[in-house]
Amino acid sequence: MQPGQRPTSPASRSAAPSEDTAARAPGSTAAPRPEPAAPDPATTQVPPAPVSMDGPASSRPGTRPTGLSARLGRRLRWGGLVRRRDTTWLPAEPADDPTAPPPAEDTPVVTVRAPVATGFLLATGVMLALSVVWVLQTNGQLLVWIAAALFIALGLDPVVRRIERWGAPRWAGVLAAALGLAAVAGAIVALLVPTVVEQSTQLVTGLPATVEDVMGTPWFQQLDRQFRIRDAMNQQVEGITSDGAALFSDLVALGQTLLNGAFSVLIVVVLSLYFLASLPQVKSWVYRMAPRSKRGRVEVLGEEISSSVGYYVMGQTVVAVLNGTVAFLAMSIAGTPFAALLAFAAAILAFIPLVGAVLGGTLLTLMSLLESWQSAAVFAAIYFLYLQVEAYVVSPRVMARTVAVPASVAVIAVIAGGALLGPLGAIMGIPTAAAILLLVREVLIPRQDER
Repeated sequence: MQPGQRPTSPASRSAAPSEDTAARAPGSTAAPRPEPAAPDPATTQVPPAPVSMDGPASSRPGTRPTGLSARLGRRLRWGGLVRRRDTTWLPAEPADDPTAPPPAEDTPVVTVRAPVATGFLLATGVMLALSVVWVLQTNGQLLVWIAAALFIALGLDPVVRRIERWGAPRWAGVLAAALGLAAVAGAIVALLVPTVVEQSTQLVTGLPATVEDVMGTPWFQQLDRQFRIRDAMNQQVEGITSDGAALFSDLVALGQTLLNGAFSVLIVVVLSLYFLASLPQVKSWVYRMAPRSKRGRVEVLGEEISSSVGYYVMGQTVVAVLNGTVAFLAMSIAGTPFAALLAFAAAILAFIPLVGAVLGGTLLTLMSLLESWQSAAVFAAIYFLYLQVEAYVVSPRVMARTVAVPASVAVIAVIAGGALLGPLGAIMGIPTAAAILLLVREVLIPRQDER
């Protein structure tokens, strides 16, 4: 038998002579045997080459082949079935075919191959989340200081970069920004603090007479007859003055609050200067955490976010200064007492977006009402007219380089920030929302459009 020739069974060998004998029986004429046709090279199948036993283990007979191609071949020989460790046979996922029937409702149960490792990872994630919550609860004040310092540093960064574009090194820009900040703070202290202290003393000294004047008005007497406001106020005053120890503890607590506030301001100023000096290195370190293929895009987005936050802080500062100046001029024209003190309060409230200026104008109108209704009317007319000019002329020009935030999103951001971090959170709410909207517009929406 030649190599590659198919062996014949005994039945076929016994049947072959009988057919030949019948063909050559006596008295019969044997037909000439036809010549075999020449094989067609296009249709002739070449017999497989003999398998060498000296080849690799994957090609030897009796040895199970390995590798990706071998696994795919076994899957095809099994009829498209996927074998799992629990000896359950599931059909392979069919290709996307629009004519295929919808899948059955009962889906196969997903088995966990490493339950111990999965449970350990879940427990580790829960412990990390609890640790983050504990850190936020125990170091909340420190995190507020860091956030405020970073906010101020981003606000001063456009000034430093402008000085750098003039050819000066960054340390010179940081020094100029620090000196300018110190000069502004010194001017505020020199001009406003003596006036504010004097007017605050006058306010406290004349408060009893002012309260008596208010109580003597007809509208207050009518309210007092309905709600007994005078009796409630007298009870509160007697409770405060009768207990000397409680009054002393309240004064001590007030002093501690003032000292803590001064210490917090000092810490925030120092941290902001450090952040301002090292801001390029910090941003470069953050950008290097991104993959190399996406690093350029991350850097562009980071610079855009930091620039928008910085210009927002500068613009809000300009708006607050203008607000306080207009409030002081309006109260001076209307004859409202304690104009410098109230104007300083209005400038501080103007840092809170959307509601700060309106709240400050309402409080100042009420203080002007203590003088006379004519003073209150004059002040309200001037101040609220300026608010319209600020909303439609000043703010669009000052905030032109920041990211536009819809009004509804701005209101939600201010409320959420105020609920989380108080006034500082309300101030930081809008730039944070602007950064989130920028990420959604530049990252999430293009990714969804590509699908």
